[in-house]
Amino acid sequence: MSPDLRAYLRSLDAATLAELLAEQAERDPRLRRELELRALADADEYAPPEIIPLDETAKAAPILDTLRRLLDAGSPADLTPLARRTVDRIAAAAGPHADPAVAAELRRAVALYARACATHPPDPGELADWFLRTRFEPGWPEIELADFAQALGDKGIRKIRSTVDEMLADGAEAAQALAEEVAEVTGDVDALLSLLAAKPPGLETSLKIVRALRAAGRHTEAIAHAAQVLAHEKGHERDAALALLRERAERDPAAADELVRVLLTENQPDEAWRIAEHCSLDLRLELAGYREADHPVDVIPVYRMHVERLITQKDASGYRQAALHLRKLRTLHKRADKAEEFSSYLAELMETHKRKTRLLAEVRNARIALPKAVN
Repeated sequence: MSPDLRAYLRSLDAATLAELLAEQAERDPRLRRELELRALADADEYAPPEIIPLDETAKAAPILDTLRRLLDAGSPADLTPLARRTVDRIAAAAGPHADPAVAAELRRAVALYARACATHPPDPGELADWFLRTRFEPGWPEIELADFAQALGDKGIRKIRSTVDEMLADGAEAAQALAEEVAEVTGDVDALLSLLAAKPPGLETSLKIVRALRAAGRHTEAIAHAAQVLAHEKGHERDAALALLRERAERDPAAADELVRVLLTENQPDEAWRIAEHCSLDLRLELAGYREADHPVDVIPVYRMHVERLITQKDASGYRQAALHLRKLRTLHKRADKAEEFSSYLAELMETHKRKTRLLAEVRNARIALPKAVN
Protein backbone atom coordinates (compact mmCIF):
# COMPACT_ATOMS: atom_id res chain seq x y z
CA MET A 1 0.00 0.00 0.00
CA SER A 2 1.51 3.33 -1.14
CA PRO A 3 1.92 6.05 1.47
CA ASP A 4 -0.20 9.20 1.28
CA LEU A 5 2.40 11.48 -0.35
CA ARG A 6 0.39 14.68 -0.04
CA ALA A 7 -0.22 14.08 3.66
CA TYR A 8 3.47 13.43 4.16
CA LEU A 9 4.47 16.63 2.35
CA ARG A 10 2.01 18.66 4.43
CA SER A 11 3.66 17.29 7.56
CA LEU A 12 7.06 18.72 6.60
CA ASP A 13 8.17 22.10 7.86
CA ALA A 14 8.59 24.88 5.27
CA ALA A 15 12.40 24.80 5.29
CA THR A 16 12.58 21.05 4.59
CA LEU A 17 9.93 21.25 1.88
CA ALA A 18 11.72 24.18 0.24
CA GLU A 19 15.02 22.26 0.25
CA LEU A 20 13.42 19.21 -1.38
CA LEU A 21 11.74 21.34 -4.03
CA ALA A 22 14.94 23.27 -4.77
CA GLU A 23 16.90 20.02 -5.21
CA GLN A 24 14.28 18.69 -7.64
CA ALA A 25 14.28 21.98 -9.56
CA GLU A 26 18.03 21.63 -10.12
CA ARG A 27 17.37 18.27 -11.79
CA ASP A 28 14.27 19.37 -13.73
CA PRO A 29 14.80 22.51 -15.93
CA ARG A 30 11.08 22.81 -16.67
CA LEU A 31 10.16 22.83 -12.98
CA ARG A 32 12.93 25.36 -12.34
CA ARG A 33 11.57 27.74 -14.99
CA GLU A 34 8.03 27.48 -13.62
CA LEU A 35 9.20 28.18 -10.08
CA GLU A 36 11.32 31.11 -11.24
CA LEU A 37 8.35 32.61 -13.06
CA ARG A 38 6.18 32.22 -9.98
CA ALA A 39 8.86 33.81 -7.80
CA LEU A 40 9.26 36.75 -10.18
CA ALA A 41 5.54 37.29 -10.46
CA ASP A 42 5.08 37.21 -6.68
CA ALA A 43 8.00 39.58 -6.12
CA ASP A 44 6.69 41.98 -8.74
CA GLU A 45 3.15 41.95 -7.36
CA TYR A 46 4.26 43.43 -4.05
CA ALA A 47 6.68 45.99 -5.42
CA PRO A 48 4.87 48.67 -7.41
CA PRO A 49 7.29 50.95 -9.28
CA GLU A 50 6.37 54.14 -7.47
CA ILE A 51 7.71 52.90 -4.13
CA ILE A 52 11.07 51.49 -5.24
CA PRO A 53 13.91 53.78 -4.13
CA LEU A 54 16.95 54.29 -6.28
CA ASP A 55 19.29 52.22 -4.14
CA GLU A 56 17.03 49.18 -4.48
CA THR A 57 17.19 48.91 -8.26
CA ALA A 58 19.91 46.30 -7.80
CA LYS A 59 17.12 43.95 -6.78
CA ALA A 60 16.02 43.93 -10.41
CA ALA A 61 19.28 42.27 -11.51
CA PRO A 62 18.21 38.71 -10.59
CA ILE A 63 14.90 39.27 -12.36
CA LEU A 64 16.70 40.41 -15.51
CA ASP A 65 19.10 37.47 -15.30
CA THR A 66 16.18 35.07 -15.08
CA LEU A 67 14.33 36.78 -17.93
CA ARG A 68 17.41 36.50 -20.12
CA ARG A 69 17.88 32.85 -19.24
CA LEU A 70 14.25 32.03 -20.02
CA LEU A 71 14.34 33.93 -23.31
CA ASP A 72 17.58 32.22 -24.31
CA ALA A 73 15.99 28.85 -23.53
CA GLY A 74 13.02 29.67 -25.76
CA SER A 75 10.49 29.48 -22.93
CA PRO A 76 6.90 29.28 -24.27
CA ALA A 77 5.68 31.39 -21.35
CA ASP A 78 4.51 34.94 -22.09
CA LEU A 79 7.29 36.95 -20.44
CA THR A 80 6.23 40.27 -21.97
CA PRO A 81 4.11 41.62 -19.07
CA LEU A 82 6.80 40.77 -16.53
CA ALA A 83 9.54 42.30 -18.68
CA ARG A 84 7.46 45.47 -19.11
CA ARG A 85 6.81 45.83 -15.37
CA THR A 86 10.51 45.33 -14.66
CA VAL A 87 11.44 48.05 -17.16
CA ASP A 88 8.93 50.47 -15.64
CA ARG A 89 10.12 49.71 -12.11
CA ILE A 90 13.74 50.48 -12.94
CA ALA A 91 12.79 53.61 -14.89
CA ALA A 92 10.65 54.89 -12.00
CA ALA A 93 13.52 54.32 -9.58
CA ALA A 94 16.11 55.90 -11.85
CA GLY A 95 14.42 59.19 -12.52
CA PRO A 96 15.59 61.74 -15.11
CA HIS A 97 19.19 61.76 -13.84
CA ALA A 98 20.04 58.12 -13.43
CA ASP A 99 23.24 56.80 -11.93
CA PRO A 100 25.37 55.19 -14.73
CA ALA A 101 24.95 51.72 -13.19
CA VAL A 102 21.17 52.15 -13.00
CA ALA A 103 21.09 53.47 -16.56
CA ALA A 104 22.97 50.37 -17.70
CA GLU A 105 20.42 48.12 -15.99
CA LEU A 106 17.61 50.07 -17.64
CA ARG A 107 19.19 49.56 -21.08
CA ARG A 108 19.46 45.84 -20.36
CA ALA A 109 15.84 45.69 -19.23
CA VAL A 110 14.64 47.47 -22.39
CA ALA A 111 16.61 45.06 -24.60
CA LEU A 112 15.02 42.07 -22.85
CA TYR A 113 11.58 43.65 -23.16
CA ALA A 114 12.13 44.03 -26.90
CA ARG A 115 13.00 40.32 -27.14
CA ALA A 116 9.95 39.34 -25.13
CA CYS A 117 7.71 41.53 -27.32
CA ALA A 118 9.03 39.86 -30.46
CA THR A 119 7.95 36.47 -29.08
CA HIS A 120 4.63 37.51 -27.50
CA PRO A 121 3.60 40.91 -28.95
CA PRO A 122 1.42 43.06 -26.68
CA ASP A 123 -1.38 45.28 -27.96
CA PRO A 124 0.28 47.34 -30.75
CA GLY A 125 -1.49 50.57 -29.82
CA GLU A 126 -0.44 50.27 -26.18
CA LEU A 127 3.12 49.38 -27.18
CA ALA A 128 3.21 52.41 -29.50
CA ASP A 129 2.12 54.68 -26.63
CA TRP A 130 4.83 53.24 -24.39
CA PHE A 131 7.47 53.61 -27.08
CA LEU A 132 6.57 57.24 -27.77
CA ARG A 133 6.68 58.04 -24.08
CA THR A 134 10.11 56.51 -23.66
CA ARG A 135 11.48 58.41 -26.66
CA PHE A 136 10.46 61.82 -25.44
CA GLU A 137 10.59 61.59 -21.64
CA PRO A 138 13.93 62.38 -19.91
CA GLY A 139 15.81 59.60 -18.18
CA TRP A 140 15.23 56.86 -20.75
CA PRO A 141 18.06 55.33 -22.77
CA GLU A 142 18.04 55.64 -26.55
CA ILE A 143 15.54 53.04 -27.76
CA GLU A 144 15.56 52.21 -31.47
CA LEU A 145 12.32 51.68 -33.33
CA ALA A 146 13.78 48.74 -35.28
CA ASP A 147 14.03 46.72 -32.05
CA PHE A 148 10.24 46.91 -31.58
CA ALA A 149 9.10 47.11 -35.21
CA GLN A 150 8.08 43.46 -35.42
CA ALA A 151 5.94 43.65 -32.29
CA LEU A 152 4.42 46.99 -33.25
CA GLY A 153 3.33 45.74 -36.65
CA ASP A 154 1.63 47.96 -39.20
CA LYS A 155 -0.92 49.28 -36.71
CA GLY A 156 1.65 50.36 -34.12
CA ILE A 157 3.98 51.87 -36.73
CA ARG A 158 1.10 53.88 -38.23
CA LYS A 159 0.27 55.30 -34.80
CA ILE A 160 3.90 56.33 -34.24
CA ARG A 161 4.15 57.82 -37.73
CA SER A 162 0.96 59.87 -37.15
CA THR A 163 2.28 61.23 -33.86
CA VAL A 164 5.67 62.05 -35.34
CA ASP A 165 4.10 63.84 -38.32
CA GLU A 166 2.05 65.99 -35.95
CA MET A 167 5.13 66.83 -33.90
CA LEU A 168 7.11 67.78 -37.00
CA ALA A 169 4.24 69.95 -38.20
CA ASP A 170 4.40 71.77 -34.86
CA GLY A 171 8.14 72.32 -35.32
CA ALA A 172 9.33 69.75 -32.77
CA GLU A 173 12.93 69.04 -33.79
CA ALA A 174 13.07 66.18 -31.28
CA ALA A 175 10.88 64.14 -33.61
CA GLN A 176 13.34 64.35 -36.52
CA ALA A 177 15.40 61.29 -35.55
CA LEU A 178 12.31 59.15 -34.95
CA ALA A 179 10.85 60.25 -38.30
CA GLU A 180 14.02 58.94 -39.97
CA GLU A 181 13.67 55.62 -38.13
CA VAL A 182 10.03 55.31 -39.21
CA ALA A 183 11.09 55.83 -42.83
CA GLU A 184 13.82 53.21 -42.45
CA VAL A 185 11.67 50.45 -40.92
CA THR A 186 8.87 51.04 -43.43
CA GLY A 187 11.27 51.10 -46.39
CA ASP A 188 10.16 54.60 -47.44
CA VAL A 189 13.50 55.58 -48.99
CA ASP A 190 12.24 58.76 -50.65
CA ALA A 191 10.84 60.04 -47.34
CA LEU A 192 14.13 59.22 -45.61
CA LEU A 193 16.18 60.99 -48.26
CA SER A 194 13.89 64.01 -48.02
CA LEU A 195 14.35 64.16 -44.24
CA LEU A 196 18.12 63.82 -44.52
CA ALA A 197 18.39 66.41 -47.29
CA ALA A 198 16.60 68.93 -45.05
CA LYS A 199 19.23 68.56 -42.32
CA PRO A 200 22.34 70.75 -42.14
CA PRO A 201 25.12 69.25 -44.31
CA GLY A 202 27.61 67.07 -42.49
CA LEU A 203 29.57 63.85 -42.76
CA GLU A 204 27.16 61.79 -40.65
CA THR A 205 24.16 62.92 -42.68
CA SER A 206 25.96 62.23 -45.95
CA LEU A 207 26.83 58.70 -44.88
CA LYS A 208 23.21 58.06 -43.92
CA ILE A 209 22.18 59.16 -47.42
CA VAL A 210 24.71 56.76 -48.94
CA ARG A 211 23.40 53.86 -46.84
CA ALA A 212 19.79 54.68 -47.71
CA LEU A 213 20.56 54.71 -51.43
CA ARG A 214 22.40 51.42 -51.17
CA ALA A 215 19.58 49.79 -49.22
CA ALA A 216 17.20 50.81 -52.02
CA GLY A 217 19.46 49.22 -54.63
CA ARG A 218 20.40 52.61 -56.06
CA HIS A 219 24.10 51.77 -56.05
CA THR A 220 25.16 54.23 -58.77
CA GLU A 221 23.67 57.14 -56.83
CA ALA A 222 25.21 55.86 -53.60
CA ILE A 223 28.69 55.66 -55.12
CA ALA A 224 28.35 59.09 -56.72
CA HIS A 225 27.24 60.65 -53.44
CA ALA A 226 30.04 59.00 -51.45
CA ALA A 227 32.62 60.13 -54.00
CA GLN A 228 31.17 63.66 -53.89
CA VAL A 229 31.46 63.73 -50.11
CA LEU A 230 35.10 62.68 -50.21
CA ALA A 231 35.85 65.09 -53.05
CA HIS A 232 34.73 67.99 -50.86
CA GLU A 233 36.65 66.81 -47.82
CA LYS A 234 40.26 67.89 -47.42
CA GLY A 235 43.14 66.66 -45.32
CA HIS A 236 42.06 65.52 -41.87
CA GLU A 237 38.36 65.56 -42.74
CA ARG A 238 38.96 63.30 -45.74
CA ASP A 239 40.89 60.83 -43.61
CA ALA A 240 38.17 61.00 -40.97
CA ALA A 241 35.53 60.15 -43.58
CA LEU A 242 37.39 57.05 -44.71
CA ALA A 243 38.18 56.09 -41.11
CA LEU A 244 34.50 56.23 -40.24
CA LEU A 245 33.64 54.03 -43.20
CA ARG A 246 36.34 51.53 -42.18
CA GLU A 247 35.11 51.45 -38.59
CA ARG A 248 31.53 50.74 -39.69
CA ALA A 249 32.69 48.00 -42.06
CA GLU A 250 34.40 46.24 -39.15
CA ARG A 251 31.24 46.36 -37.02
CA ASP A 252 28.76 45.63 -39.79
CA PRO A 253 29.75 43.31 -42.68
CA ALA A 254 26.91 44.78 -44.75
CA ALA A 255 28.70 48.15 -44.63
CA ALA A 256 31.79 46.64 -46.25
CA ASP A 257 30.25 46.95 -49.73
CA GLU A 258 29.85 50.69 -49.18
CA LEU A 259 33.48 51.09 -48.13
CA VAL A 260 34.79 48.98 -51.02
CA ARG A 261 32.94 51.00 -53.63
CA VAL A 262 34.23 54.24 -52.16
CA LEU A 263 37.79 52.85 -52.14
CA LEU A 264 37.42 51.97 -55.81
CA THR A 265 36.43 55.56 -56.60
CA GLU A 266 39.48 56.59 -54.58
CA ASN A 267 41.64 54.33 -56.78
CA GLN A 268 42.61 52.07 -53.88
CA PRO A 269 41.83 48.59 -55.28
CA ASP A 270 44.36 46.82 -53.05
CA GLU A 271 42.72 48.00 -49.83
CA ALA A 272 39.32 47.28 -51.37
CA TRP A 273 40.40 43.69 -51.98
CA ARG A 274 41.60 43.25 -48.40
CA ILE A 275 38.10 44.11 -47.20
CA ALA A 276 36.40 42.04 -49.91
CA GLU A 277 35.97 38.91 -47.81
CA HIS A 278 33.10 40.68 -45.99
CA CYS A 279 31.40 41.80 -49.21
CA SER A 280 28.68 40.34 -51.37
CA LEU A 281 29.76 37.86 -54.03
CA ASP A 282 28.72 40.21 -56.84
CA LEU A 283 31.01 42.92 -55.55
CA ARG A 284 33.85 40.42 -55.04
CA LEU A 285 33.48 39.38 -58.67
CA GLU A 286 33.73 43.02 -59.69
CA LEU A 287 36.90 43.37 -57.65
CA ALA A 288 38.30 40.15 -59.13
CA GLY A 289 38.27 41.85 -62.51
CA TYR A 290 40.73 44.42 -61.16
CA ARG A 291 42.96 41.80 -59.58
CA GLU A 292 43.08 38.72 -61.82
CA ALA A 293 45.78 40.07 -64.14
CA ASP A 294 48.44 40.38 -61.41
CA HIS A 295 47.09 38.11 -58.68
CA PRO A 296 45.37 35.07 -60.26
CA VAL A 297 45.68 32.97 -57.08
CA ASP A 298 43.65 35.50 -55.09
CA VAL A 299 40.62 35.44 -57.38
CA ILE A 300 40.34 31.68 -57.98
CA PRO A 301 38.14 31.06 -54.87
CA VAL A 302 35.79 33.88 -55.90
CA TYR A 303 35.22 32.46 -59.38
CA ARG A 304 34.71 28.98 -57.93
CA MET A 305 31.93 30.30 -55.70
CA HIS A 306 30.38 32.01 -58.70
CA VAL A 307 30.43 28.76 -60.69
CA GLU A 308 28.61 26.98 -57.87
CA ARG A 309 26.02 29.74 -57.71
CA LEU A 310 25.43 29.55 -61.46
CA ILE A 311 24.99 25.79 -61.32
CA THR A 312 22.41 26.05 -58.53
CA GLN A 313 20.22 28.10 -60.89
CA LYS A 314 19.51 24.78 -62.68
CA ASP A 315 18.78 26.34 -66.06
CA ALA A 316 20.47 26.41 -69.45
CA SER A 317 21.71 29.98 -69.09
CA GLY A 318 23.29 29.27 -65.71
CA TYR A 319 25.01 26.14 -66.99
CA ARG A 320 26.35 28.02 -70.03
CA GLN A 321 27.75 30.82 -67.87
CA ALA A 322 29.24 28.30 -65.46
CA ALA A 323 31.07 26.59 -68.33
CA LEU A 324 32.49 29.93 -69.52
CA HIS A 325 33.74 30.70 -66.04
CA LEU A 326 35.31 27.26 -65.84
CA ARG A 327 37.36 28.23 -68.89
CA LYS A 328 38.43 31.38 -67.07
CA LEU A 329 39.35 29.29 -64.02
CA ARG A 330 41.40 26.94 -66.18
CA THR A 331 43.36 29.92 -67.52
CA LEU A 332 43.86 31.40 -64.04
CA HIS A 333 45.13 28.07 -62.69
CA LYS A 334 47.63 27.79 -65.56
CA ARG A 335 48.91 31.32 -64.97
CA ALA A 336 49.27 30.52 -61.28
CA ASP A 337 51.15 27.27 -62.08
CA LYS A 338 48.30 25.24 -60.58
CA ALA A 339 47.04 23.33 -63.62
CA GLU A 340 46.89 20.03 -61.72
CA GLU A 341 44.80 21.68 -59.02
CA PHE A 342 42.27 22.71 -61.67
CA SER A 343 42.05 19.11 -62.90
CA SER A 344 41.28 17.90 -59.37
CA TYR A 345 38.75 20.69 -58.83
CA LEU A 346 37.01 19.96 -62.15
CA ALA A 347 36.88 16.22 -61.46
CA GLU A 348 35.27 16.78 -58.07
CA LEU A 349 32.82 19.35 -59.45
CA MET A 350 31.72 17.15 -62.33
CA GLU A 351 31.36 14.10 -60.07
CA THR A 352 29.10 16.13 -57.78
CA HIS A 353 26.91 17.26 -60.68
CA LYS A 354 27.24 14.23 -62.99
CA ARG A 355 23.46 13.85 -63.25
CA LYS A 356 23.13 17.33 -64.80
CA THR A 357 23.53 16.29 -68.43
CA ARG A 358 22.91 19.79 -69.75
CA LEU A 359 25.75 21.10 -67.62
CA LEU A 360 28.10 18.41 -68.93
CA ALA A 361 27.12 19.30 -72.49
CA GLU A 362 27.85 22.99 -71.90
CA VAL A 363 31.25 22.14 -70.43
CA ARG A 364 32.07 20.08 -73.53
CA ASN A 365 30.86 22.93 -75.76
CA ALA A 366 33.26 25.24 -73.90
CA ARG A 367 36.06 22.87 -75.03
CA ILE A 368 36.91 21.71 -71.55
CA ALA A 369 38.00 18.09 -71.34
CA LEU A 370 35.82 16.20 -68.89
CA PRO A 371 37.46 13.73 -66.50
CA LYS A 372 37.32 10.12 -67.76
CA ALA A 373 35.17 9.02 -64.82
CA VAL A 374 32.44 11.41 -65.96
CA ASN A 375 32.60 10.76 -69.72
